[in-house]
Amino acid sequence: MNYAIYQMDIIAGNPSENRKKVKEWVEKTMTASSPDILVLPEMWTTGYTLSALEELAENEGQDTVPFLTELAERFNVNIIGGSVANKKNGGIFNSSFVVNRMGEVIYEYDKIHLVPMLDEHLYLEGGKKKASVFELDGIKMGLIICYDLRFPELSRELALKGAEVLHVVAEWPSARRVHWCALQKARAIENQMFVVSCNRVGCYDNVEFAGMSMIIDPWGNELSIGSDQNEETIVNNVSLELAAKVRKDVPVFSSRVPELY
Repeated sequence: MNYAIYQMDIIAGNPSENRKKVKEWVEKTMTASSPDILVLPEMWTTGYTLSALEELAENEGQDTVPFLTELAERFNVNIIGGSVANKKNGGIFNSSFVVNRMGEVIYEYDKIHLVPMLDEHLYLEGGKKKASVFELDGIKMGLIICYDLRFPELSRELALKGAEVLHVVAEWPSARRVHWCALQKARAIENQMFVVSCNRVGCYDNVEFAGMSMIIDPWGNELSIGSDQNEETIVNNVSLELAAKVRKDVPVFSSRVPELY
């Protein structure tokens, strides 16, 4: 499974320019190589312009969904669509869309855990539905958004449902980059799954973002890692058969005694 991850510097509060950037990146990336899956960061259309989201957020994915589906179908590529500010059900949600090669939205997820340090709860609604497993090219996968990474129960539940790859889309700050790296490795090792993350770079509102987008294997090895400052594309070919082998060699799931936890 070939991945291409867009470690992007987001233009704050400018969805049209960010869509232009992503479109150009997709066209360039698909011409240069033949990835199976493209991955975008969290809130890539607006950045964390929380106080302006009432004006900037789209309605029911009306801008992002057709944008992603057209690209997916045109280039025959799967897209983990980062996340966007999305108005629905009377609130604004941090929503992610997953699109398959045929241009079909096969999964939608709303970020469950809101960041109290950023007062997210004053501007956004937390997701109301459990995260679920979805499939791309026959592989079971999961998706979480940024702060969700700090809650191991969420990733473990996806692993128990058969996910072999966990995608993490984020705007994780440089001030907590040590946590960013350690938590991804922990999720990979404890759940015996690949972790594929896409974090932004750049600065907004005096916050510097950590970059360091990663691909980590089920043993916790870093297969790829982006820089901590530069906008770039992280490309790697992932041998997904390793997850099944690791789960057989170290049978964590059959060793669980959940009734005693």
